[in-house]
Amino acid sequence: MHRQLAPLFRITLPVVSSDMARSVPWRNYGLNDWMSEEYRHIEGKYVRLTGYPCSWTFYDHLRQEILQEFSFHDHIKEEANRYLAGLRGQRRNVTYVGVHVRRGDYVQVMPQVWKGVVADKAYLEKAMGYFRAKYQEPVFVVTSNGMEWCRENIDASRGDVYFSGDGKESSPGMDFALLAHCNHTIMTIGTFGIWAGYLAVGETIYLANYTLPDSPFLKILKPAATFLPKWIGIDADLSPLRSGTSD
Repeated sequence: MHRQLAPLFRITLPVVSSDMARSVPWRNYGLNDWMSEEYRHIEGKYVRLTGYPCSWTFYDHLRQEILQEFSFHDHIKEEANRYLAGLRGQRRNVTYVGVHVRRGDYVQVMPQVWKGVVADKAYLEKAMGYFRAKYQEPVFVVTSNGMEWCRENIDASRGDVYFSGDGKESSPGMDFALLAHCNHTIMTIGTFGIWAGYLAVGETIYLANYTLPDSPFLKILKPAATFLPKWIGIDADLSPLRSGTSD
């Protein structure tokens, strides 16, 4: 994990070498994706936390430390800011909105395994409409692991939408840096978007209620513990699931 993150962030946390980690007699302890009282009383000398704990309920009380620990190296910051400045054009009061559209395996996995949907064209239009109504000159910077779908489904005719990496899929690190350096965030689903919104600090719009009520996904994810209370949810259209089709 450190090998992946250190080229982007100025991480100061101590790291256990993989050789040492292999020799430790770990006790694996599975976590839900929300904070529970029992986690204050975990016993054992060498405990390895497992699962997918990305809920703000674990770490939001350490917000300033997290923002500091995940501060970008200067050259990453400069590259992201240079790219964003290049989109300004003649605009004087520009507001940058990072848009992350999670596609990839989720396109199949959400409907087939989790009784859920991924973001559709209408959701993105509504989310962008929110920022267009609120800010004078918003600029939308779209990142995705499904750029072709984005170019076909996001209306760029107003001249305020830009597809990062010339509309081709960029590196995850550069996409993340761009999103985090924007003023606000539109995310769809997934932790990449959640963390981009968290580090960007501004307003975040997310896809809400994107599973059927009987989805097994709701056993491992509690929306109230996943999305910060001040973030703005726009409900997903579940009709494709009910009609048996999916995008």
